[in-house]
Amino acid sequence: MIWWGWCLVGAILLGAELGVVDAQFYLVFVGGSAIIVGLIAGLVPSLAHWAQWLMFAIIAGGSVVTLRRRLYERVRRNPPVAAGPKEEMLTLPNDLEPGQSCQVEHRGTFWTVRNDGATRLSAGSRVRVSHVSGLTLIVRQDSHS
Repeated sequence: MIWWGWCLVGAILLGAELGVVDAQFYLVFVGGSAIIVGLIAGLVPSLAHWAQWLMFAIIAGGSVVTLRRRLYERVRRNPPVAAGPKEEMLTLPNDLEPGQSCQVEHRGTFWTVRNDGATRLSAGSRVRVSHVSGLTLIVRQDSHS
């Protein structure tokens, strides 16, 4: 194959992996290997076609086997997900009777907040999230205030 053909196929495979298909990082190594073979074929124009294909197979297979897992885990690493706003403090926008709910903005999101205590919570008071039930924050009067 002509050198620029290798580079073109490599670029298409890289673009497919990065932009269209989630092939679990295999196409990155196959596409990168095609580009490497294309660059070598461009530098050594007398390189036989069978040697180009053999080199492509060795580079692609070797890089997938030795590098893919580590690189894929590093690139696709998900940040740890917080268990929610448990034990965090909120300020109530209005009065909240025992068992009643209201909406509170916290961290840029509106949450349903329910008073789990036996006493009325007044507007402007600081409350602590005792636990999270689905998308509802269960709150009690902060004992530290």
